[in-house]
Amino acid sequence: MAKKPNILILWGDDIGFWNISHNSRGAMGYRTPNIDRIAEEGAMCTDYYAQQSCTAGRASFICGQNPIRTGLTKVGMPGATVGLQKEDPTIAEALKELGYATGQFGKNHLGDRNEYLPTVHGFDVFFGNLYHLNAEEEPELPDYPKDPKFKEKFGPRGVLDCKATDKDDPTTDPRWGRVGKQTVKDTGPLTKKRMETVDEEITARALAWMEEQAKADQPFFLWYNSTAMHFRTHVAEKNLGKSGQDPYSDRMVVHDEQIGMMLDKLDELGIADNTIVMYSTDNGPENDTWPDAANTPYRMQKDTNWEGGWRVAAHFRWPGKIKPGTVLNGIMSHIDMFPTLLAAAGDETVADRLLKGATLDGKPFKVHLDGFNQLPYLTGQAKESPRHVIFYISDDGDVMALRVDDYKFNLAVQRAHQLQVWAEPFVKLRVPHIVNIRRDPFERADYNSNTYFDWMVDHIPQMYLMQDVVAQEIQSYVQFPPRQKAASFNLDDVMAQLATPAPAKA
Repeated sequence: MAKKPNILILWGDDIGFWNISHNSRGAMGYRTPNIDRIAEEGAMCTDYYAQQSCTAGRASFICGQNPIRTGLTKVGMPGATVGLQKEDPTIAEALKELGYATGQFGKNHLGDRNEYLPTVHGFDVFFGNLYHLNAEEEPELPDYPKDPKFKEKFGPRGVLDCKATDKDDPTTDPRWGRVGKQTVKDTGPLTKKRMETVDEEITARALAWMEEQAKADQPFFLWYNSTAMHFRTHVAEKNLGKSGQDPYSDRMVVHDEQIGMMLDKLDELGIADNTIVMYSTDNGPENDTWPDAANTPYRMQKDTNWEGGWRVAAHFRWPGKIKPGTVLNGIMSHIDMFPTLLAAAGDETVADRLLKGATLDGKPFKVHLDGFNQLPYLTGQAKESPRHVIFYISDDGDVMALRVDDYKFNLAVQRAHQLQVWAEPFVKLRVPHIVNIRRDPFERADYNSNTYFDWMVDHIPQMYLMQDVVAQEIQSYVQFPPRQKAASFNLDDVMAQLATPAPAKA
């Protein structure tokens, strides 16, 4: 019987497609040889879709569901009652069923209450932070309220060190809820100073855990989530100047070095040939914080309907299975990774079983996985990706656009720029804005071409494709409706949420 492959998922945060030198060919003035190595020794994807924000990207990957189903398009403020629900299975829970050790290291961002932590959702261990970096440094802002009670009520949790246990701890924190079957240790706040080196802590813990599993001859699933390169970037003095460009680029070089440490450990342990490696990120760049921001050739940024927020780098390596130097142009998504990784581990029926109702890691689930098994496509056994459709969901949980094969239909567009992207509403269109995403991949024709609207009128029949796709998708929500309403920064919604107590958990 073939030995189950280890699975090593390596992610950055808000990484730009163009910041990886395999994609830009070094045009940004520095190189990322370790990230490049994964693509060169395996496959890179040109049409790979994450989501529009941190929470949505991570939730779509680990749950294999469209974020509109889980409600995890954003989780809101610290202590919010939106987070990863017990009814939604994770890749970790599915792999536990197959005998895998599971560890998560780095940024989580799927809810900060105890019931949302990774160690009650299939992970044996978790060491990391729960928010984006600029939220973590809010307590150090000069005008942050000095009253300790304010921070106690509204401040973020620190870097957590958690372990799953069989013992059910009834201890209940008034803000973070019941501990449950895990131990939770707060190692202290993620201060601006600690941000300079926190990825060193995360990497060291991940390396030690990986070595522990390898020595025990235990197949493992390790999800490594660097805090780089989310705004704001803080670079240790020892690393300044590494890129020859600027502090942001210096930090990107350090991020690449840390990815290299993870890859080198596989070689050192002699397990590289039996380990699937993926490199990617949660969403596209946040252009509004430039020069402390990533770059992409695609239009606009995260939290929009445009490709720049969605199309991300994705590299895969599996020696002997994925041909080195492979370039894949088919549509792929984070949502596909649940059935894909389970198939690689030997379970090709997980989606069908979950649709009918199945037990994973001792817990009952019944969900509709939206992902496709991409393993045959990655390994060259299939010539085409099974995915033909992408739904673009806003962080408010609304459908902004659809891609059906070569055509994209924008139903609502973000016309604001800079920080106003986060404040201004989307403009709902009376007629979809049509893009041929192959011929106009950077979505420039509508504002550059004198004849774009003539072309669009001639391609209105393409919208019939969209109607069929939407009808099928809606039908799936009849039996499997959204789990929860997405978090909101709208004042009325926030006030209603704050007025609603967290539900009691058994």
